[in-house]
Amino acid sequence: MELKVSSIAERPEMIGPMFDMPDSWPEFVTQDLVGNAHYGRIPVEFPQYVLFAEDERGEILAHAFSVPFVLGAEGRGELPARGWDQVLMWAFADRRREARPDTVSAISIVVAPHAQGLGLSGLMLTAMRDNARAQGFTEVVAPVRPSAKHREPHTPMEEYAHRVREDGLPYDPWLRVHARAGASVERIASASMTVAGSLAEWRGWTGLPFDARGDVEVPGALVPVRCEPERDHAVYVEPNVWMRHPL
Repeated sequence: MELKVSSIAERPEMIGPMFDMPDSWPEFVTQDLVGNAHYGRIPVEFPQYVLFAEDERGEILAHAFSVPFVLGAEGRGELPARGWDQVLMWAFADRRREARPDTVSAISIVVAPHAQGLGLSGLMLTAMRDNARAQGFTEVVAPVRPSAKHREPHTPMEEYAHRVREDGLPYDPWLRVHARAGASVERIASASMTVAGSLAEWRGWTGLPFDARGDVEVPGALVPVRCEPERDHAVYVEPNVWMRHPL
């Protein structure tokens, strides 16, 4: 299979087809309010940081979103515990005040379901790194969502993120892809994404009853969802793993 990787800056007409590409995200993950407010703006406002891969027929099989931001600004300096949500807000705030970015953060790498298992996630990660380097950056950071953590929702992320195989590489497949590209674990983003909703909303997103107080294991969730029927409310606070890629 021959793939061509382009940026939206080069091919702005592909924004629509890119968003039309199917994905395998659990529905509840797409309900993060910060993500909903910012994600769709990335190809428009940061087109040079959005890449997509198409095959010889022109079908988009994967895309990669990243954003530039100022990590060295006053009051920042370290990668935030609020991870994905925080870096999105920083990037767009920096753009509004026309601050010069010093770091690129990965936001997402998505592969079409029928193209998974072909190594496209690693290809897009390499393309993202190369793209940042070409624009003069010396590092990429990534609030990584470990791909197999959902199988162990009660394992603390700190423990899971530092679990390694006999060869010294991370146990988790997606963390391993990043490590093979040269990244290392920086810290845990303990509240990288927050999804809150009524019990009716959670039932619609998951098909689960959400009728008892306590922690609910939801397919695809990295940690349990906290359910409080007396408040008609449930909340999911997802931890991610900050990884740092020197370029």
